Amino acid sequence: MIPYPIGDMLTRIRNANSRFHPSVSMPHSKMKEAVARILEAEGYIEGYEVVALDPQPELKIQLKYQGDRSDTVCAISSIQLVSKPSRRVYVGKDSIPRPLGGMGISIISTSQGIISGKDAQLRGIGGEVLCEVW
Repeated sequence: MIPYPIGDMLTRIRNANSRFHPSVSMPHSKMKEAVARILEAEGYIEGYEVVALDPQPELKIQLKYQGDRSDTVCAISSIQLVSKPSRRVYVGKDSIPRPLGGMGISIISTSQGIISGKDAQLRGIGGEVLCEVW
């Protein structure tokens, strides 16, 4: 059993990104798929797919890089977990974080699902801040 699935997902992405792996796999859940959908929509990953395996489906994320082998640049500079099981971080509609002054994104779990911080501001809702990406 994985203690905190979102933390595990972000750690797997961070580790694979630092070693320039083309993709990373992890156990599938609807929450992880929602986070991957936001990362793809914002341009931080190439794509994702759900692979049907026997005991549990697997989520496979294709990471995004620019440049050739000698000077490769990662699309994700940093991905940080904000809310943890020991310390949940909730924000209102007026205090949604904007990493790097709006250059990065925050991913928020709201009553309307998991959405980016920009969408939460447009909808005028707050929620639990899961992570920040830039």
